[in-house]
Amino acid sequence: MGHTVNVDASSIRLEVEPARGIRRLAELVSSYSLVATTLAVLAAVLLLQWTGQGQAALWLGSAYALAIAAYTAGGMVRDLLAGHWGVDVLAVTAVVSTVAVGEYLAALVVVLMLTGGEALEEYAGDRAGRELRSLLEGTPQLAHRTHPVTGEVEDVPAASIRPGDRLLVRPAEVLPVDGTLVSEQATLDESSLTGESLPVTRHHGESVISGSLNGGSAIQMVATLPAAESQYQRIVALVAEAQDRRAPLVRMADRYAVPFTAVSLIIAAAAWAWSGDAGRFAAVLVLATPCPLLIAPPVAFLAGMGRASHSGIIIRGGDVLERLAEVRAVAFDKTGTLTVGHPALVEVRAEPSHTGEEVLRLAASAEQLLESSHEAQERATHGVTARLPSGEVVIGKRSYVAEQTGPIEAVSLISGELAVYVAVDSTYVGALVLRDQIRADAASTLRDLADLGVQETMLLTGDAQATADHVAADLGIDDVRAECLPEDKVQVVERHPLRAVMMVGDGVNDAPVLASAHVGVAMGARGSTAASESADVVVMTDDLSKVALAVSIGQRTVSVSRQSIWLGIGLSVGLMLVAAFGFIPAIVGALIQELVDLASIGNSLRARTAGRGALNRPHGSAEAGTKASGR
Repeated sequence: MGHTVNVDASSIRLEVEPARGIRRLAELVSSYSLVATTLAVLAAVLLLQWTGQGQAALWLGSAYALAIAAYTAGGMVRDLLAGHWGVDVLAVTAVVSTVAVGEYLAALVVVLMLTGGEALEEYAGDRAGRELRSLLEGTPQLAHRTHPVTGEVEDVPAASIRPGDRLLVRPAEVLPVDGTLVSEQATLDESSLTGESLPVTRHHGESVISGSLNGGSAIQMVATLPAAESQYQRIVALVAEAQDRRAPLVRMADRYAVPFTAVSLIIAAAAWAWSGDAGRFAAVLVLATPCPLLIAPPVAFLAGMGRASHSGIIIRGGDVLERLAEVRAVAFDKTGTLTVGHPALVEVRAEPSHTGEEVLRLAASAEQLLESSHEAQERATHGVTARLPSGEVVIGKRSYVAEQTGPIEAVSLISGELAVYVAVDSTYVGALVLRDQIRADAASTLRDLADLGVQETMLLTGDAQATADHVAADLGIDDVRAECLPEDKVQVVERHPLRAVMMVGDGVNDAPVLASAHVGVAMGARGSTAASESADVVVMTDDLSKVALAVSIGQRTVSVSRQSIWLGIGLSVGLMLVAAFGFIPAIVGALIQELVDLASIGNSLRARTAGRGALNRPHGSAEAGTKASGR
């Protein structure tokens, strides 16, 4: 199992979750309060000017602008000491310079754009802060411990279980710890851990893992690990560690701040030196305000997130859109992601005495009571016996049906298939073959990703190698990693040479790798809440093609954002050169700069549309993908 990760669920709930939530709430309140205060100060300054109190307006506007500049400079200095130059440098320079030459209204406009841009970034990047909540709530809190002497069953906290304790697990309960099966056999649903959609049968003496869902009968087991070291809690720990490791993203606008600041100051200084008029310096700096850099990216990201949401894709922040645009490798889980996620009928194999239609009708009548049955009974996890007008029908496992018919030869199956045997009046008549089929839109989604620049696709699954190879061969995936535990998936993604790796999954077992991947995408329509909360992107519809659409939206949004930044920079530099020669007074420049801002914002809103060459499938695109693939 590798090294042990000790984690206390209660400590995560009490320390990690509230701490992140309170910190995030404080950031939002701070940003929005500054915007409101700036608007109030600007209104007060205009009112003072209108009432003829220009000196008071000057002092109020200048003092507030310098106070915000000082507040912003604190974070700017910390960034500079860390070797990072950002857009705040330009903003502080613009505010201080405009105040110094008496253009306090222009300074307040810069402050409004600065605080408004930060608020927009906070809003665009706001996340619910509930990455671990669903995992924690799903963690078994109680266990039924059997007294070693009296045999009495008592309910105890799962955290108090120790190796050697004998436990009772009732039907439909989750195994609280890892252990060894004492009962003769147990049918367990391990899909939340391994991704395998079919229930598995464990026999006396075999290992069973926490997080598995017990089937239709109570079982006895002996704990081999305490709860904190069992498989389910290891998943919780991996998600927590991955969230803490994720580095913050540098704002897109910061990458342009240094050259734009340098060019602006050079033009302003040259204009002042050449003309000897400090007003030229002010006029240039008014047009050099970093509003396009501050506003354009958040607006583009909000527009892109809005477009994604309209398509049934939840993207948790502008930084996620940037990372989506960088994706060059995609890893997929199998069950419920590339496949439908539940067995479907693929073939009826009838004995010569009956037709396939007759076998299917008998099975459906017994299982779903489509005919009027006189009597029906079910043996949990084994099969069903029903008395129908056409006879006594038995369906289920081969061993269960054989109790009525005598020995039955097993039908041949390929990897990933399951057989349900059918008999009528003690005579075996055939079998139904079920298989978890590949999604109709899987192949077209892979082609779309390749068209968007994805260089490599991988299959990461807890299934057996043969089953994984079969699915990968049908879809043309060369890199297959089977029989993976959650930590194995994390290691594959983190060590991938391309680094910009997107992981797509839907189960609890996928939560750690979704949290640690460059971009985690959860198929949330039927997948686990834990996977959805750990992911950066959640596809709310049962449509795999939305994965490619999310990448397309990310690329489109980043492209539009960069265009908006360059549009604002280009217009600002051109106008600064005109102002340097005295053709644009400061007050006119302030008004013109607002038009530049509007142009940048208007261009950023184009991120809400698909654009030429981008994927723009409507809802129900699985059908479109099927038609496109010729199937």
